[in-house]
Amino acid sequence: MRLTSLVAICAATAATAGELPPPVSDAAFPEVSSAEAELGRALFYDPILSGNRNISCATCHHPRFATADGLPLGIGEGGIGLGPERHVDPENPPEERIPRNAPALFNLGAAEFTRMFHDGRVEVDATRPSGMRTPMEDEMLIGFSGVLSAQTMFPVLSQDEMAGHYSENDVSQAVRMGRITGEGGAWDLLSDRVAAIDAYGAMFRAAYPDIAARRDIAFTDISNAIASFIAVEWRSDDSPFDAHLRVKAPLEGAAARGMELFYGPAGCADCHSGPFQTDHGFHAMGVPQFGPGKAARFERHQKDIGRMRVTGDPADAYRFRTPSLRNVAKTGPYGHSGAFPTLAGFLRHHIDPRAGEAAYEPLVDLPDGIGHGDAFAPLANAEERAAIRAAVELAPIPLSDTELAEIEAFLNSLTDPVALRGRMGVPESVPSGLPLDR
Repeated sequence: MRLTSLVAICAATAATAGELPPPVSDAAFPEVSSAEAELGRALFYDPILSGNRNISCATCHHPRFATADGLPLGIGEGGIGLGPERHVDPENPPEERIPRNAPALFNLGAAEFTRMFHDGRVEVDATRPSGMRTPMEDEMLIGFSGVLSAQTMFPVLSQDEMAGHYSENDVSQAVRMGRITGEGGAWDLLSDRVAAIDAYGAMFRAAYPDIAARRDIAFTDISNAIASFIAVEWRSDDSPFDAHLRVKAPLEGAAARGMELFYGPAGCADCHSGPFQTDHGFHAMGVPQFGPGKAARFERHQKDIGRMRVTGDPADAYRFRTPSLRNVAKTGPYGHSGAFPTLAGFLRHHIDPRAGEAAYEPLVDLPDGIGHGDAFAPLANAEERAAIRAAVELAPIPLSDTELAEIEAFLNSLTDPVALRGRMGVPESVPSGLPLDR
């Protein structure tokens, strides 16, 4: 029997039954010059921005895996290979696995995406001098073009993602000593690497003609270029659903029935609202927790309290940002911990999160030899699991197997082959000459 009412947990942005979002238009995205996009593409795929020159942004956000890595929890420094085949380097194992699932990059350049990361720790904040709120001081944010640019500062500073272990290179050593900005800081060291390559100098001058006249290349210039590339490369608004909204080719069959459920009695659009199927809010959906969590490095409890870690508000415990659903059929595993390998499994969990968390047993594999202790140890913590369930805001939604399959068919209609390929593609080479993840 179909649900006819649902507790509205996102009332401010809830879609009424049957109401569809407007089609996406060019006005939603920034204008980017071809020179800026080409520069950003080279930097995105170039391992020169990692401490050991062995990892690029693309290592964990590759178009082969829908701009992610296909892993529940990624392996950055200390890993070998790409995508689901990435594994521990036995000669130099990671100190810790990456604590959250790699998010997809689709439409992050659109103006409405004002919060980044699963917990929104980088977000627009008009009350701040920089216009942004991040874990960094405001004076460190000068020069970043926006939140998409600012979020790039974190992976390059993380020893487990791109910086490397403390004693391995000059960048990781600078991070260890707290030297981020200024001469000899981590950003300065990375910028100097790039500026020393003549081909990059020419590309920066073409993309930003005023650089040579005012100063040398800065880390913010690097970040701004990467953000511009992401905005162009993975704009996603050419799916069958977009064709339906533009009255070009209406959805039919199971996808059409799933759309009616999604925007009607199933209540999916209460949170997955707007043109990109997200309210950009934070909700507790009972996703099982495993891996290292987001505790401080000196703490050994494996816990992830989500948005509360940013705001300090207990009401935000276990809340995570509503993801956009563009290309969702291709972006598994699902959940902030990558706990669900299939979209069908995640949908079934979603209609009754408390019951789903209570019954959860590991559905994914995590390679051994990383970090401290058993990665699945949090699943044995009955108190923590009860707290995750207690935080869930959503009442159970009694949908049949047929209805769930119809919703999944609709979600498949959000797949955009143009965005999945990328408009520019993986370059044949990068100016540093370092090998690419292909």
